Amino acid sequence: MSFSIVPPAYTIGERGYVRAALIMSILRKIRTVLRGDIAFYDLAREVLRRRQAARRRSVERRELERINDSPARLSAGFARIDSGNLLTHFRTRRESFFWASAELERGGRLQSKLFREESQRLIEQARQITDDSTWELAGLGELRFDADNFWRRDPFTGKDWGLEYHADVVLYEGDGADIRILWELNRFGHAVTLALAYAITRDEMYAETFFSHIESWMAQNPYGRGANWNCAMEVALRSINLLAAFDIFRHSVGLSAERLAQILRLFDQHGRFILDNNEFSFIATSNHYLSDVVGLFWIGTLLPELEHAAKWKEFGLGEMLREMDKQVLADGADFEASTGYHRFVTEMLLYSFLLAKRNGVEVADKYWSKLKLMLEYIWEIRRPDGRVPLIGDADGSQIVPIVKRDADDPDYLLDLCAVVFEEPKFKTSSVPEPEVLWILGETGPDTFRSLGAIAEPPRRTAFPDAGAYVLREGDLYLHFNANDSGVRGRGSHGHNDALSIEVSAYGIPFIVDPGSYVYNLDREARQLFRSTAYHSTLEIDGVEQNSTSVSTPFIMGNEASPRVLYRETNDKHDIVSADHFGYDRLPEPVAHLRKVYFNKDEIYWGIEDILAGKGTHDLRFRFHFADGLEVFMPQPSVVSARDKISKTELRVFALDTDEDPIFESQFVSRNYGSRAASQSACWMLRAAVPCTFRWLILPLSYRRMDER
Repeated sequence: MSFSIVPPAYTIGERGYVRAALIMSILRKIRTVLRGDIAFYDLAREVLRRRQAARRRSVERRELERINDSPARLSAGFARIDSGNLLTHFRTRRESFFWASAELERGGRLQSKLFREESQRLIEQARQITDDSTWELAGLGELRFDADNFWRRDPFTGKDWGLEYHADVVLYEGDGADIRILWELNRFGHAVTLALAYAITRDEMYAETFFSHIESWMAQNPYGRGANWNCAMEVALRSINLLAAFDIFRHSVGLSAERLAQILRLFDQHGRFILDNNEFSFIATSNHYLSDVVGLFWIGTLLPELEHAAKWKEFGLGEMLREMDKQVLADGADFEASTGYHRFVTEMLLYSFLLAKRNGVEVADKYWSKLKLMLEYIWEIRRPDGRVPLIGDADGSQIVPIVKRDADDPDYLLDLCAVVFEEPKFKTSSVPEPEVLWILGETGPDTFRSLGAIAEPPRRTAFPDAGAYVLREGDLYLHFNANDSGVRGRGSHGHNDALSIEVSAYGIPFIVDPGSYVYNLDREARQLFRSTAYHSTLEIDGVEQNSTSVSTPFIMGNEASPRVLYRETNDKHDIVSADHFGYDRLPEPVAHLRKVYFNKDEIYWGIEDILAGKGTHDLRFRFHFADGLEVFMPQPSVVSARDKISKTELRVFALDTDEDPIFESQFVSRNYGSRAASQSACWMLRAAVPCTFRWLILPLSYRRMDER
């Protein structure tokens, strides 16, 4: 079979490309020497910051018992109020709230009416928490939490993480215990489930469970001791969920003056800890530091009764907006090279902006516009089946988890922002997600419906800062990835996925990014899921595109640094080409250029892989298929992936080799801790460079053929 991937005028001659690659190789080697360097002034400031942090920890270590035994530090006005009047104040106050408090009771009734099945599920989950001490954790399914010290125990190994000073805790010992799972438990996401069930039913047993969980947590986790105080981000996320739940449970008759004093002490401790142990760095910040300052903003906004609330609120807001300037790229994407963390950061900013708005805190219009741009990015890269490609890490993190969502599910954010920004195109269906009611109040669903029919305006298909390009038409979709390792080349949540593709056809995802699975629970699996071999791109000589190590699961080099060379889009076709130089590290360096062409009339994608350099190399071209598909060879050197229900197929033709591919057993993961078996088709070739290999990707829908 013969065809041209791109118009002849665009085709780059191999000899010319070799010369260009040589020049780029020299420049890239110079950059590699300088990679990771920072300005001397910033380096000096970072050294000073770390010394100051060490001194603060030294003081904190000596003060642990005093802090733990001290009552909440209340502002002057509230410190003079007796405990009974303070309790009355919290039960009846109408200011400083997250939920649409005036409509909370009506919202509970409306939830049962509009979302009957979701309400039943929510109440059943709350009953399991209350009656059986059982709830779902990440992607690990339902687990039981009734052992002694269960807030400190690894759910699988039973390891008690102990009560060492938080900075002395060793987070990885290779014993099978995963700190990420412990932290997920201690984020108190289940408290939101209890609170919403209470709002619907007014059953005080949910409030009693919430208060008893706070009491047991404080008993098992004294201030500054143990793994649950090790990371300021986790302290902040726990604060946010507890604040959201307390905003509902403060109306409970079960809230006594003694319990209120205990809860205020807990929040005061959390605010103190976050400020003193925040994760700022002059070298780089990430979603961790953003979570820190957002947590401070929430505590300061929702608990103005605390002595330091105003300071935390002001500092948290200012730093949140400064981090938004740093971490959100010009095209709206988060800078960590991860769609999963993009969703998490978007959710965190959206909920915080809404918190600010309903509490009279002004956020400048430019930040609302940037937030909308973040939603635009999600909407634009969303597949026809409603999910987003899981580029980079995705651990499914949420704040205020009203409904537990898969890591690739963005619909609740889009529906919320359809109302917030009065933007009909964000609507994902004619019925809003439950978050629209709970977050925006009783008027949310009405406004959602008033926006009219779901619109499909022209889509933006290029995000050069994110390195994301979408070649689509109707329900035909290809995502082309040309991002670097993230955090401006420093890497943390990026994967070795340069020039990889995702393909969906007729609503069925066929070629997919595998997701993440786990972090420290299984470092070998962690390494696999972020490896070149797990992505639909080219691996050369068994070498990773960017340097990685099993022992450093959150460090990745940036040797590949893809560049987009050409892009064209019109009614007939889309074209994008990019290269990377991650294989400059080989003894005989090779540069990889990939061109992708989408013919909208004849309905196929073409891929052309041009290799420049010298020597003979082992090449592995992979196409990683989604789980649940039937993968087979209908004829030599052709692979078909078939959806078992619709019988829709996607076929991949190798045009420049007669070799048959091998099928590799791999996995895909949509949630932390869970994975499903999948297969990849791998053409293993040995070839002299320079060379070119082409691939034809052809979607087949027999229903569509019959309609024709």
